[in-house]
Amino acid sequence: MNVLIVSGIWPPDVGGPASHAPELAAFLRARGHGVEVVTTAAETPPAADFSIHAVLRSTPVGLRHARVAALIACRARRADVVYATSMISRAGIGSTLARRPLVLKLVADAAYERAKRQRIFSGSLVAFQEARGLRITALRLARDLALRRASHVVCPSAFLRELSLGWGLAPDEVTVLPNAMPPLPELRPPEEVRAELGLPGIDGSAPLLAFAGRINAQKSLDVLLDALAQVDGPSLALVGDGPELARLEGHAAALGLDGRVRFLGARSRTEVLELFHAADASVLTSAWENFPHTVVEALAVGTPVLGTAVGGVTEIVRDGENGLLVPPGQPAAFADALRRYLGDEALRERLRVAAPGSVAHLRPERIYGELEQILARAAGR
Repeated sequence: MNVLIVSGIWPPDVGGPASHAPELAAFLRARGHGVEVVTTAAETPPAADFSIHAVLRSTPVGLRHARVAALIACRARRADVVYATSMISRAGIGSTLARRPLVLKLVADAAYERAKRQRIFSGSLVAFQEARGLRITALRLARDLALRRASHVVCPSAFLRELSLGWGLAPDEVTVLPNAMPPLPELRPPEEVRAELGLPGIDGSAPLLAFAGRINAQKSLDVLLDALAQVDGPSLALVGDGPELARLEGHAAALGLDGRVRFLGARSRTEVLELFHAADASVLTSAWENFPHTVVEALAVGTPVLGTAVGGVTEIVRDGENGLLVPPGQPAAFADALRRYLGDEALRERLRVAAPGSVAHLRPERIYGELEQILARAAGR
């Protein structure tokens, strides 16, 4: 079977698709399948043992979208099936032109995200499902048309699957398949990682919190910074890039968090795993989430998650078992969770011991093996 993988981001970018797509490509290659990749990138991606075709993000937006769709159409003619983790509309156009089946990984409500970016809706994801208006209706129509080009849809969370069924997808065409836990390299000692990054508490005396992911509005990192300003002691390391970065750097300075917050920029997958391993907790204050890779990564290396009870987060983080959960958009509640966690050594140890086992069922060979079967069925193999 020959598979064309479409991903909007690719390493060294940080984010779920940049973790998932390369891992799947390597798995399929090891299983004897042909693999090609179409992506967008800031610069030419590093070489791999499969072909990676990138359209540079410096290309003007309209032209970039057209080039991506045309590139997918061209490369899909060599494939038996197209698998897209993002750029869903372009993948739909390209696969249709090439007359190849399309399997989509649904990671978000594209209509909701566009409505937020265009500032025509400011409420929650759940509330958006009932929102009205011509522009919102048009965004929903575009989303639904793109999804209906797919032979099958994969959702990492039951939460998002339920939403998608409300958009008109048939139940037998949508499968819940959680994100896989990462393959774990040998991790360096926490004190070595802290020292290399210039982080506080090299000897482990100062609590360290870690975040990794896209620095955008969805992540609601203002809530995290506001909570941190209310709690004495812990420092925060943030890995990633995104449109909110400059503003959040300014917000951290305005809160007087200089010296307690480090923005580390983009880092490799191994560096992210090492940072989580070196941290006392992984933190996530998102306004909404599907099934974030970074939650699985943190738990896999034994680091509990302090997060918001939104979307698919509650399907992997169990309050009081492998992490703590609070309502979204409430800095005071998140600050209380930080104080509770950092002030109770027995709680920290109990959550840390439980963390790795809580994601053992997400081993890559099982998750990617199921996805391989879905791709084969779509390809008629």
